[in-house]
Amino acid sequence: MMLRKILTQQKAEFAERTAESYIPRKIVINADENDLIKVVLGPRRAGKSFLAMHLIKVIGSFGYVNFDDEFLSGLTDTQTLMDVVDEVWGSPTNLLFDEIQNIDKWELFLNRLQRQGRKLVVTGSNAHLLGSELATHLTGRHLPFVLMPFSFPEYVSFKQPGAGIGDAKMAGLLFSYLKEGGFPEPLFKAVDRRFYLSTLLDSIIYKDIVRRFKLRAHTGIQAAARYLLSNAGSEYSHARVAEVSGCRSVKTAEKYIGYLEQAFLVFSLSRFSWKVREQVRANRKIYCIDNGLIASGGFAVGAEAGRLAENLVAIVLNKKQLQKEIELFFWKSRDNHEVDFLVKKGNVVHQLIQVCWDVSDPHTQKREIRALLSAAGELKCENMLILTDKPEGTEKHTWFGKSGEIKFQPLSKWLFEQENSGSGADA
Repeated sequence: MMLRKILTQQKAEFAERTAESYIPRKIVINADENDLIKVVLGPRRAGKSFLAMHLIKVIGSFGYVNFDDEFLSGLTDTQTLMDVVDEVWGSPTNLLFDEIQNIDKWELFLNRLQRQGRKLVVTGSNAHLLGSELATHLTGRHLPFVLMPFSFPEYVSFKQPGAGIGDAKMAGLLFSYLKEGGFPEPLFKAVDRRFYLSTLLDSIIYKDIVRRFKLRAHTGIQAAARYLLSNAGSEYSHARVAEVSGCRSVKTAEKYIGYLEQAFLVFSLSRFSWKVREQVRANRKIYCIDNGLIASGGFAVGAEAGRLAENLVAIVLNKKQLQKEIELFFWKSRDNHEVDFLVKKGNVVHQLIQVCWDVSDPHTQKREIRALLSAAGELKCENMLILTDKPEGTEKHTWFGKSGEIKFQPLSKWLFEQENSGSGADA
């Protein structure tokens, strides 16, 4: 029986993978704490499966099914599947389902198993699951967790175990991380990083977009992806994406961007306004979920280190947004003063953040400070931060009658502090 053969092979693969070296991730999931379905979401190859495997193997009897399989992805007979799971794994109470979004009516399947008393951990590589799909189908019966590629502190713990914020090698580690990103496998194995990440990008586009949404041709979505990745940290318009991808309409370009966001490849930030209509009409800014994907494609990113640093900060803040801790925007005035990140909590603008990799140029520093003061005056926000390579300190600045204290903080220190903070975006 083909199904039994596949699950038996997956059982052997589970044993092999959990025997490999493993760096514990900085995420707390108590798999057996209650009967809620634990849903681990994030990009492909970010380590979701590895994390979930190590969680479930220590809590008693368990079973495992990986639906990222050509045969299983079209499965409709879930009762036969469970009969074989019970046979291969010994009627386990705890179940791990990998890439659950690959089967139809997955939500009905999970609900049935939960009612039968099974404890479930599932993973998914679709950001849409984090929003409407989970809210609609598993309301009150699930706990979502977001796992991205290695954060900077996790990267440091692998590259330089025991190193802290004040370590002399920190600057070099940060510069390497800016370009390498945090996908785990190229760190652990002797693989060509650029080739691995380029292949991963193609795989995500095909498996999570072309195949899932039944696109007739993939050249348009590939062109859209390349354009957005090469412009990480920049504003974009649907019309421009339509032009570079050869789409027939702006609506198609809008769909392509949505597909790329659902596949955890990119994410967009809206331009802040208290008026929703103005937010909708304005251009948005695009960011990539991992710096390595930008560098692997050989994409030219303007002012490379600075733009990559901005993308890195966006990743950290966007994760907090996904976890419903904050709302994240960028701010731009009518005379084009721009603040990279506006952090909103509830109905209050909580913090304004600029990322300036090198403030040695007085003109650059003035530009960043003036934008902060302009935004602070308009939005009544006194919490201003510039992330840079400059030593930590607070300075008072004045510009055209607007004044305030601005905190400067090394980017590496901020990244470590964000890893340890419970919520929000305070430095």
